[in-house]
Amino acid sequence: MRDEKLYLKVLSGSKNVTFIDFVKLLNAFGFYLDRIKGSHHIFKNKNAPELINIQNVNGKVKPYQIKQFLAVVENNNLRLEKTNE
Repeated sequence: MRDEKLYLKVLSGSKNVTFIDFVKLLNAFGFYLDRIKGSHHIFKNKNAPELINIQNVNGKVKPYQIKQFLAVVENNNLRLEKTNE
């Protein structure tokens, strides 16, 4: 799925987001995997002081983790860095 389309899906409040797609979206916003501790995948961004912590639960991301991501994006004025064609 293209980054812009996935971002619009997340913004619309969809709770049906796959873990793999969400990792792609995080990468498109400049986040990188810092470490994995148990089931927690912890991402950092050089332009945001907050960490993003996500879990793969049956191939999906938890809805509250999506909300946390959106809050970090908004609070730090982050933008998509690259697009998939």
